[in-house]
Amino acid sequence: MKISLIDPLLVDDKIIESHKEKIEKLGHEFQYFKKSASDDEKIIERLKDSDVAIITNNKFSKNVIENTNLKLIDVAFTGFNHVDIEACNEKNIIVENASGYSDDSVAELVIGLTISLMRKFNENRKNMYEDESFKVIGQIIKGKTVGVVGTGKIGIRVIELFKAFGANILAYSRSEKDEVKNLGAKYVSLDELLKNSDIVTIHLPQNKETCGFIGQNELDLMKDKAILINCARGPIVDNDYLAKLLNEDKLRAGIDVFDMEPPIDKNYPLRNAKNTVLTNHVGFLTQEAMDIRCEIVFDNLYKFLDGKIVNKVS
Repeated sequence: MKISLIDPLLVDDKIIESHKEKIEKLGHEFQYFKKSASDDEKIIERLKDSDVAIITNNKFSKNVIENTNLKLIDVAFTGFNHVDIEACNEKNIIVENASGYSDDSVAELVIGLTISLMRKFNENRKNMYEDESFKVIGQIIKGKTVGVVGTGKIGIRVIELFKAFGANILAYSRSEKDEVKNLGAKYVSLDELLKNSDIVTIHLPQNKETCGFIGQNELDLMKDKAILINCARGPIVDNDYLAKLLNEDKLRAGIDVFDMEPPIDKNYPLRNAKNTVLTNHVGFLTQEAMDIRCEIVFDNLYKFLDGKIVNKVS
């Protein structure tokens, strides 16, 4: 088989070279690229005669899928909404992902964004450089109620971290887990969670059911001055309405994901909103996570070459 790694995995080149050597010893062909392709035409050219594509989080369109002869798309990412799954199904292409590689990284960023809002990092920066005389009074997490929307692996890790800070936890999910209850979290309805939480953090996948899941009605239920953290996917939230509430000083928000990938358009409402701390979709982006991701992706590949399917999403 011909295997093509078309996006960089952000690990040491020696690691990729060692996998290349191993794959070739198994009798297969392997090529990799150090920069992502800029358009469909270049992706198609890279995948000429390829049986397997290893990709990251760049768009993988129907056009690409229809103009290649892939058997496997090995996604080096947890989310896979950037891949046209319907087109894959039509061509019987297996899609696998690297779920779990960045659980700790995302969860830690949630804590970081929360602290930066509660301790008013932006305001303190202004004080420090503009010689303001007033004191910026912050808050602590201990004793606050944190609402965790979505209790998958990342949601559970977030609960563990907030519990370590002394927070009370409310949780919402379509299915309840004993592991979550054993951590001291209480499952409630979404409305109850939004009404009673000082901090709400979202950990849902993006799909047809979750787009716009946190809309105007849901945002209006939140406490005055409550914090919303979104390190999941941008379209899950009505970000135009969120920006309105932020500018009215009704909410605060830590946002790592948007309705598009950065760079963010200068007219995008969240870019210019008050009461925010923004990061540019870096929740997953730590060296530790990149190393784990690489291990998962190549493990997926070796098992596939051995006739086994793991981490299948389609």
